[in-house]
This record gives sequence, structure tokens and C-alpha cells, in this order.
Amino acid sequence: MAAVRVSSRAHARRSHAAGRDRDLSVTHADLEARPTVELWREYAEERTPELRNYFVEKYLHLVRYNAERVYTRLPDEVDIEDLMSAGLFGLMDAIDAYDLARQVKFETYCAPRIRGAILDELRSMDWVPRLVRYRTARIEEARQQILMDTGVQPTDKQISDFLGIEGEEFDKYKRDGSPVGTISITRKCFSSDGTREVREIDVIKDDRQSDPFREAQRKDLKGLITKGLSRAERLILVLYYYEDMTMKEIGATLDLSESRVSQMHSSILLRLKAQMQHRMRELQPTG
Repeated sequence: MAAVRVSSRAHARRSHAAGRDRDLSVTHADLEARPTVELWREYAEERTPELRNYFVEKYLHLVRYNAERVYTRLPDEVDIEDLMSAGLFGLMDAIDAYDLARQVKFETYCAPRIRGAILDELRSMDWVPRLVRYRTARIEEARQQILMDTGVQPTDKQISDFLGIEGEEFDKYKRDGSPVGTISITRKCFSSDGTREVREIDVIKDDRQSDPFREAQRKDLKGLITKGLSRAERLILVLYYYEDMTMKEIGATLDLSESRVSQMHSSILLRLKAQMQHRMRELQPTG
């Protein structure tokens, strides 16, 4: 009897191994011939790599479709293959999370996941901080709203009043609202009369050499506006207008309060304005 039981277990193991071999030998055509709903039920139970690969291949066209839709609104520097790679991860996540009980077609369910994965990849490629994007969006929303209400392009004062932001804080918003972008120097700039395309690198301006005339003008202006000022007053002007420091940062540097720096700055501007008006009157022809 023991020999019969051993023989039966051995036969069962051989039968199980044979069944497993038959499962591994299932072809794409065999899976294609079966109802999709049946395949999803089987995958929910067993999670076999064969079924997963089948679903990836079956719905791969959705990845390309969504990647191409996003790509049409992007600059040439973005590679569509990178978008498709990100979308493929979104597709695989959708396959693993799909539940037939929700009674939603897989095509409908997976599209947002594919698109979300692509957008996440674009965000990771973006060098601009999220805070800058937020401030840019607020400035643009205010601009568009005022334009719709008045029919004319708004001034900085109107945008400032609309957002409820004033002074240096608005200046920061404005600077962040006009961030510097990056482009590829090898992308097409414009078409030429010949067969060769003109690219950005062909027309880029060389700023490695400074303009001596502009440098001399800048130096003269700096000397003119700081002439007759005390050391602290000169530092306030230089740090504020040449080093782009805020009143608070200047106060910390000079060991002064922010309000005191602001008061001195206003006083300096009034004196400079008076000096410029006096010089303009001197330069006017007489008689």
C-alpha cells in the first residue's frame, strides 16, 4: 500500500510538472484566442509573467498614443522615447492594479495612469522649482483676469493690487514670473535659402567679451550716483542696485534694521533726484 501511495505521489508530481511545462509553452496566439475577460480573471489569481507580458504587448499602442499627444505640445529637446519609457511603467502599474469588479474597460482605466507617469517624468526633467512655477501661474492668472475685465494689458500696479502683494515680495513674484528658459543650441532656428538648416548655435551671440564702452558707462554712473555719499549710503545703493540684495539682507550686512535701511534709501533717492534736476538746469542753454 505504501508503494502505491509513493507511486501515486510521483505520478502527481510528474503530472503537475507536465502541466507547468504546458503553461510555459502557451503562445501569444493561444492567449489571443481566449476571451480577454477570462485572461484578466486568470491573471488576478496567478499573476504569471506570461500573461503580464501579453497584456503589455496588447496595450502598448496606448502608451505610444498618449506619449505622442503630450509630445506635440513640447519643445524639440524632449525625446519621445523617454516619454514612452515612462508611459510603459504607467501601463505596467495599471495592469497590476486593474480590477474587473470595477466594471471599467481597461483602456479607460489605464489611460490616466499612463498619462500621469509621462507627466511625472516631465516634472522630473524640469529644472524650474515648483515654487517658481506656482508664482508664475499666479502672475499669469492675474494678468489674464485683468485683461479680460479691462481689455488692456495690466500694469504692475494693477497686478500687485489684484494679488494683494506689494513691495519687495511682488518684485520677487515678478522675477519668478519671468524665469529664464533653456533651449537646445542644436535645434533649428530658421530656414535658409540653401540646403543647410540654420540652428541656434549658428546665430548665438558671443557674450564672452565685455563691451568696453558699456563698462566705462557703468563705472561712470556708479561713481556719479555715489559721489558725496557716506560709506553706509554707498553700500546701500551698491548692494541694492548692483548686487540685487533686499532691504532686510542689507540691514543684516550693515547691522541696521530693515526700516532704517529703507528710510536711508528713500532719503538717498530724494537727494540724487534733486542733484540731477540741478545739473539738468545747468546744462540747459541760457538766453
